Amino acid sequence: MPSARSSGRLAALVSLVAALALSACSSGSELRAHYPLKSDSKPHPGVAKAHRYPVHGIDVSKWQGEVDWFQVKRAGTAFAFIKATEGGDHLDERFHRNWDGARRAGIPRGAYHFVFWCRPAEEQAAWFRQNVPADADALPPVLDVEWNGHSRTCPKKIDPELARRKIDIMLKAMEAHTGKKPIIYTDITFHAEVLEGHYKDYRFWLRSVAAEPHERYNDRPWKVWQFTTTGQVPGIAGAVDRNAYAGSRKDWSRYLAQVGVTSRQVASLEDPAPEDEARAQD
Repeated sequence: MPSARSSGRLAALVSLVAALALSACSSGSELRAHYPLKSDSKPHPGVAKAHRYPVHGIDVSKWQGEVDWFQVKRAGTAFAFIKATEGGDHLDERFHRNWDGARRAGIPRGAYHFVFWCRPAEEQAAWFRQNVPADADALPPVLDVEWNGHSRTCPKKIDPELARRKIDIMLKAMEAHTGKKPIIYTDITFHAEVLEGHYKDYRFWLRSVAAEPHERYNDRPWKVWQFTTTGQVPGIAGAVDRNAYAGSRKDWSRYLAQVGVTSRQVASLEDPAPEDEARAQD
């Protein structure tokens, strides 16, 4: 028979284990509280803070296949960036279907262009204008700038100054076409080699799937953080990129109004929770 002392120790141990289990459940529910229907097949602990931001979205291309945008919306998706064009002759096969589907579901959406460094910027700008509607209710367009390392025909890097000249041409053309100042999407390597110290008057969408953006990007504020490429979202059969917006729900509503996204295109977010009233990031 155990002694009174050993019984007391056992009771204390049981209480400690129960408390730790409850704490773990609470932490997990806190991370999933905003979007309980979404998940990640390969979650990384370095990006856990992304789940604290109350406004989340996705980005898609033909690789996501057929998207049920109404299910995507019901899962709480607040925005979607949709691949439109690449280089000067490639149109994503599902762009128009995704573009129209997101609008019908009431999800604010923006189009992005993937830069091909071996093609003149003027040709790429013309291709974007030809294929992307200048819808007044769309989010600002996105210029996706990263090295074409996987390309069979254009794998080499170009001079950073030349890259910035091409970027300048594209940004100006996209703004002239849509009436909205573009967002710049980039990854860690390209930012360090080409963008660091430049384009401080543009909003940035940063890829960082293993750490918070400030740990990977030197002195670069961000508005959108792509924190995983292995997200799971109802309405999409496979993996999808998930993104967080740097602010509260009220910040998001103000931003939508600022860029002219109104009416049914405003995602139906729930009333802001008290903790969301403070900005997640300046």
